[in-house]
Amino acid sequence: MGGKLSFSFSCISMSYDTLKQRHREVRDGYPEDLNLRIHRALSWWQRALLTDDDDGRYIFLWIAFNAAYATQIDEQSRLSESATFKAFLEKLCSLDRDKRLDALVWQEFSGRIRVLLDNPYVFQSFWDFHSGRIGESDWKERFERGKQKAHHALGSGNTPMLLGVVFNRLYTLRNQLMHGGATWNGSVNRQQLRDCTELLGSLVPLLIELMLDHPNTLWGEACYPVIRD
Repeated sequence: MGGKLSFSFSCISMSYDTLKQRHREVRDGYPEDLNLRIHRALSWWQRALLTDDDDGRYIFLWIAFNAAYATQIDEQSRLSESATFKAFLEKLCSLDRDKRLDALVWQEFSGRIRVLLDNPYVFQSFWDFHSGRIGESDWKERFERGKQKAHHALGSGNTPMLLGVVFNRLYTLRNQLMHGGATWNGSVNRQQLRDCTELLGSLVPLLIELMLDHPNTLWGEACYPVIRD
C-alpha cells in the first residue's frame, strides 16, 4: 500500500504539482466554469494521492473524474450518468491529437483491461441476477455482448468505445463502494479494486491535462457553481 504520496503511475504525463502550477498560470484567461472543473478535479486528485488505502483512493479518484465531466443538464433532457461520462470521454478522445489516451489504453493497461472485462464482479447485470431482477441467461447474454463489444473495440483500435465499456465496469465498482455494498479493506474484491484504481489514477490527470489543452471547447456549465454573497 505504501505511505503518503508514495503512490504513482508510470504513464502519468504530469505530476500534480506541475498540473496545478500550469493551471495557476493560465486560469485568468480561461472560462470560469472550466476553471472550476479543473480546480475541483485537481483538489480531489491530490486527496487521492494522499490516501493510503485503495478504497478511499478509488472514491476520491471517482470524485475527481466526476468534477471534471459533470454538467448542469435540464431535468427534461437529463441523460443517465453513464451516457454523460461516455460523451465526455468521446469528446476527450476526439481532442487528443497526440493519442495519449490511446497509449494509456493500448500500451499501459491493455492486459489489465482484458482481465477486467472477464470479471463478472464489476458487471452490473451479474448483481441484477443475484438480486432477482433478471434471469441467469439474461446476465450471461449481456456479459458476452459486452465482452464482444470490447473485443471489437480492441481489434479495431476504437478507444472511445473501449473506454465506454471499461467505465461501465468502473461505475459498477463505484456504486458498490459509494452505496455501502463492500467492506472497507475487505478481502473479496482487492484485485479488481487495485486494477480499477491504477487505471482511474492514470486517467484522471490525463483528462485534466487534455482539458487544460483545450480551453475553448464547450465543456458546459459546472454543477453547483460557487455562489458569492
